[in-house]
Amino acid sequence: MMIIMKKPSINRKPASRKEITHERIVEVAARAIRRSGYDGTGVADIMKEAGLTHGGFYAHFPSREALLAEAADRAGSEAVALSEQIAASVPPEQALPSMVRAYLSKEHREAIETGCPVSALGSEMPRQAPVVRRAATRRIKEMIDVVARQLPDWGQTGSHEQALMILATMVGTMVLARAVDDPTLSDSFLDTALKKFAPADE
Repeated sequence: MMIIMKKPSINRKPASRKEITHERIVEVAARAIRRSGYDGTGVADIMKEAGLTHGGFYAHFPSREALLAEAADRAGSEAVALSEQIAASVPPEQALPSMVRAYLSKEHREAIETGCPVSALGSEMPRQAPVVRRAATRRIKEMIDVVARQLPDWGQTGSHEQALMILATMVGTMVLARAVDDPTLSDSFLDTALKKFAPADE
């Protein structure tokens, strides 16, 4: 997996202790929701993993839903940034196949805690609070745009629909590959989708 690089900011004040702590909580929560699901992620466990007391939670978030929304946003932004980095690291004609191969890799299948939150959490989204769904939806739209920009006919009629289909196939394939307890079947889901969207000879 590629390291997500952040652009240095100019004339930015050093983060306060509270901001640093807030970021640590969100970072832990973004991993936790992918690992354990929204319903399996408790405030007490997140605060403990972040090295903080449960009582300090409300100094940073008004509610559990507010934390989950920030966690969903963080997890989604990481997935978008990684896809953009993969696309930028290869010639344009190889960008989409490279993104697909990375997404449908066996490494991604095993790395649920740090992987795409859509394939990890998509089935839970209809039951989440509106603020959580809104955050996730915004990042899903960004991912659609990342896929669309790698298409040869980007901006032309039909390119958006093609991007929707590719992303839906990638996410659905990963969900099924993780769902089954048959390793051969799991590999077959990944391999079949790869043959369709990212053949080895590309």
